[in-house]
Amino acid sequence: MTIPEKMAAVLLTGHGGLEKLVYRTDVPVPAPAEGEVLIRVTACGMNNTDVWVRQGAYGTEDDPAAISTWRRQGNTLIFPRIQGTDTVGYIVAVGTGVDPGRIGERVMVDFSIYNRDDDSLADIDYMGHGRDGGYAEYMALPAENAHLVATDLTDVELATFCCAYLTGERMLERARLAAGERVLVTGASGGVGSAIIQLARARGAIPIAVAGPGKEAAMLDIGAEAVVTRGKGNLVEAVHFVSRGEPIDVIADLVGGPLFNDLLKILRPEGRYTTAGAIAGPVVQLDLRTMYLKQLELHGSSQGSRADFRRLIGYIESRKIRPLVGGVYPLSEFHRAQTEFMAKNFVGKLVVVPDRG
Repeated sequence: MTIPEKMAAVLLTGHGGLEKLVYRTDVPVPAPAEGEVLIRVTACGMNNTDVWVRQGAYGTEDDPAAISTWRRQGNTLIFPRIQGTDTVGYIVAVGTGVDPGRIGERVMVDFSIYNRDDDSLADIDYMGHGRDGGYAEYMALPAENAHLVATDLTDVELATFCCAYLTGERMLERARLAAGERVLVTGASGGVGSAIIQLARARGAIPIAVAGPGKEAAMLDIGAEAVVTRGKGNLVEAVHFVSRGEPIDVIADLVGGPLFNDLLKILRPEGRYTTAGAIAGPVVQLDLRTMYLKQLELHGSSQGSRADFRRLIGYIESRKIRPLVGGVYPLSEFHRAQTEFMAKNFVGKLVVVPDRG
């Protein structure tokens, strides 16, 4: 195919509101460098990280309210930046050192920039932050991050997995969730929460969901053993009731805020708490006595390792997890897509697709 010189893309031009996201059709198409491929993007999933990076909502260790971007190890965000992590597309060109036979492959992008040769995430970064991502018609990336997946899922369906499910898998891996254990999942109707429900089932564990009103049936449909309606009554008592008094081994928390202390109350002694988000508030009060008297483990988690990504592909190919498409939007209507994303009136993932056919 003929590769154009210009493309449509959404540029993040600075920290702030939606006005900082600019849709343009005159953005230069990137050229693949040595060891890279160029893909024609067909779908890209939307994530909370997109919003928080735009808002500069990550704070600093010294000032939780400071305008700051995602990385604590040193900022790599340069404006303008094309965001978008959960990218699916077709290889249309390769850089030197890459087999030209890969042209034509449909690939799912591992968006992580590992910066190390091992599975440590101590210096992790990601495409859409440290380099341009998939909210565009074309994207260049390292060839090793472009993965074939043996599946008949559509491009849109495949674009629902990467960030949410990779993040969820890493959370469960860090918490060592095992078959037969019970895991309570907060924010369960969102991309990561709904992923964790399925990933817990893939491990043989028993997920219990905490979700907003009206989303209970959807949670049961994707595999939750039981559902607690958020904001309805006492959370500790509600979880005890739906679990029939059985212990909660792991908390997978994406909400934080006022729920935090109740979640630690819910955990059994020697239970494990893991978090990768705080949509209800990142600054919480912790009674250290609860932590040490119950001998709890608290894990922070973000993204996932190469090994986590390989397991994710295995789950997709073996159909142990399924896509949850909450909506599809053209790239030119990105403001509407992100507005509806922030409203959270959906289950699963929203996906953005280029306007061209």
